[in-house]
Amino acid sequence: MTDAPALPAARSRAPWPLSLIVGGALTAIVVVTALIAFVWTPYEVEAVNIAAKLTAPSSAHPFGTDHFGRDVLSMIMVGAQNSLAVALVAVGIGAGIGVPLGLTAAARGGWVDELVMRGNDLVFAFPALLLAVMITAVFGPGAINAIIAIGLFNIPVFTRVARGAAMGLWTREYVLAARTAGKSKTLISVQHILPNLMSLLVVQAAIQFAVGIVAEAGLSYVGLGAQPPMPSWGRMLAEAQTMIGFAPWLAIMPGLAIFVTVLGLSLSGDGLRDLFDPRVRRER
Repeated sequence: MTDAPALPAARSRAPWPLSLIVGGALTAIVVVTALIAFVWTPYEVEAVNIAAKLTAPSSAHPFGTDHFGRDVLSMIMVGAQNSLAVALVAVGIGAGIGVPLGLTAAARGGWVDELVMRGNDLVFAFPALLLAVMITAVFGPGAINAIIAIGLFNIPVFTRVARGAAMGLWTREYVLAARTAGKSKTLISVQHILPNLMSLLVVQAAIQFAVGIVAEAGLSYVGLGAQPPMPSWGRMLAEAQTMIGFAPWLAIMPGLAIFVTVLGLSLSGDGLRDLFDPRVRRER
């Protein structure tokens, strides 16, 4: 009873964790940049200007130009669309399939639980890059195949998170009351278990979003992600590696874009965890 008033007091002193504020601001900058790129970029992304190739950052080209004279800022703006879209859809695939699997495993137990978890172990044995190689060997490289590879890698992550949290909730009094009332396990999972997992799943989604950005960049770096002429941060890094000595901005700018995006999403995930679990803030 003595600890009960502490929660509102803690919330009133620090309603929003600093990491969430900073991470949200960085993420918002990236998202807004990607949205602006739908209607405006400083230059046409595919416009080639050999006379202006490898121009250092200037007022005309704030991020410089590449070996074809294309504006790097414009390419990064459009590349943000690709990175965010791939990561978002991949996380959606992982959560959309993994969460129901985790809830089912926790609710059914027995051989169902064993089958789901051993399937998870099988998928975990193949990293996203290896999955992408296998998929592109059959269907060819591209953004869609990168989404499938990253999405498949996310499925066991969400399955484990949902199952682990749901297992603890199945022993709660309100769940036992629902079972006594005659509700099916599926209905209990949807009405009582899932709503209590949402905060945890949101935090995990933010973390996997950051992982998806890095995975997409890595796949594009080795030529398995978005294909030309679609700009991609990872492919920009790959193209810059032979020119980093005399045109370092070609690697610095897309690398900085990846860093800011991943940092923003990671801080947002950490801040959301603190927001949903005030005990973490009190411990800090």
